[in-house]
Amino acid sequence: MKFLFVGSSPDHGGAEMHFIAMAQALSEAGHGVEAMAHPRGFIADELERSGLATQRVAFRNAFDPRAFAVLVRAIRRQRPDALVANFGKDYWPLILAGRAFDVPVLLFRHRVKALKPTSNRLLPRLARGFFAVSDYARSTYLRQGIDADRVQVLHNPVDIHRYRYEPDIAHEIRESLGIDDDAIVIGYCGRMLKSKGIYTLFEAASAAMDIEPRLHCLWVGEMLESDALHTHAVAGRHARRHHFTGQVDDPARYYSAFSFLAFPSIAPETFGRVSIEAQSCGVPVLGSDVGGIGETFAHGHTGVLLPPGDSDAWKNAILRLCDPNLRAALSAKTRDFVTARFSYPVIAGQLLSFMETAR
Repeated sequence: MKFLFVGSSPDHGGAEMHFIAMAQALSEAGHGVEAMAHPRGFIADELERSGLATQRVAFRNAFDPRAFAVLVRAIRRQRPDALVANFGKDYWPLILAGRAFDVPVLLFRHRVKALKPTSNRLLPRLARGFFAVSDYARSTYLRQGIDADRVQVLHNPVDIHRYRYEPDIAHEIRESLGIDDDAIVIGYCGRMLKSKGIYTLFEAASAAMDIEPRLHCLWVGEMLESDALHTHAVAGRHARRHHFTGQVDDPARYYSAFSFLAFPSIAPETFGRVSIEAQSCGVPVLGSDVGGIGETFAHGHTGVLLPPGDSDAWKNAILRLCDPNLRAALSAKTRDFVTARFSYPVIAGQLLSFMETAR
């Protein structure tokens, strides 16, 4: 089959990673994949790096004539079996083009904020497939008035060949940060926002450090609202055990240096891609029981669900995972869990199965 992906977002977040991963997954499965992507965006860079044909153009609005002309030319040339969009700005252009050229449209929705009333009513009906990336997101869309038979769930795919434990990289990263190989490293990976629970994690990790001298915390990600956190960390009693990388080009490298991942969000997450990436590298997860996070790992088997914002519960869980036997038991199941549920062949297969049954 042939797919034309359209992604006008210039950002570098979970929805953008999903867009890239889905395109790569279908390409690896032997299908033809082309894309239109933002000229200065992360998506275009990554797709071109993967060897996928990408035109650097984005819709400024739903009726952008220049972008629409490029889309029409691409449809006429490629004759795709489906048009695919992840971002709201691209939904209506693809619906209109799909109707004009009789091409099915697949829309992925990552945000749980309600669409505008007209879009909320019509888009799921006009698209061949309207996909939520978690059961949590789907239940939210149903509460917003979308018919249950119009919303499918298709989780994020992950490249298990890219995301795997690399002992040499683990040693290199730890050595560069002054962390011993036998240290226990709590890993945080993502944007540093209050809603992500960074202050809960900092308080819990610092309290656990009072008890466990081998414990370190490695903070990987863009420091958006974390000035106060960084100030507290560098002035606190465990300043040398909190390590901040800032924004990095390839966060995948850092998973190998983690003993376990902390995913402490206090606001609902639509899914939680960082969790499956970490588990693919053999890293167990401590995750907040909020939004779709619980769908990304198996509580008691590859990680532990915890109450959001409860620093005492997080401290106790961190100390429990300082036990190497418990960590090893959880870690032993993580990669198989991700491979069976979120790997490229699995998610691409589910999408293709939907395409066959929805004809």
